[in-house]
Amino acid sequence: MKRYLLIMTVLVTFIGTASAQRYLPGQRGLELTGGFVNGFELSKKDGQAFYGNISMSTYTKKGNRWVFGAEYLQKQFEYREVFLPVAQITAEGGHYFKFLSDGSKTVFFSIGGSAIAGYETLNWGERLLYDGAMLEDKDGFIYGGAVSFEIETYLSDRFVLLVRARERIMFGTAINRFHFTMGAGIKIIIN
Repeated sequence: MKRYLLIMTVLVTFIGTASAQRYLPGQRGLELTGGFVNGFELSKKDGQAFYGNISMSTYTKKGNRWVFGAEYLQKQFEYREVFLPVAQITAEGGHYFKFLSDGSKTVFFSIGGSAIAGYETLNWGERLLYDGAMLEDKDGFIYGGAVSFEIETYLSDRFVLLVRARERIMFGTAINRFHFTMGAGIKIIIN
């Protein structure tokens, strides 16, 4: 009986400690996310539009966090019978504010802003198309920002499920300035 009581005490102690070890100052997490750009259609008519992101989160006081990362975004535009890819490779730095969480510290809601800078390439630098037409726009550097809304759900003390909606505005781009992205991912708490 004493053995069972000891095991139960240890389990309760670890479970209570684990739920309190979330969003601590100095804690870091590696995020991997991906999703859709400007809508959710994957039809052949619209071409593909997707993104992937890898970033590092560092938590501050009051559960807020700094995020630094890199993102790859690609959208394809139809030209006659083919699709021309436009890719953006960017780096970002931003701050997220936690504004709501549940009592058990399992679900968190955050809103954040980021500065973004990077490079955009049209048709991978090939300006001459298959039919002899020439692209007028050139590859170049882009810059801008983003506003994000994020929901985090802790699956365990080290693994977090992310759902993120983001509106990006980019300057210096040859395509649309505004891009809405919606995606999901996972965060791994590394310390």
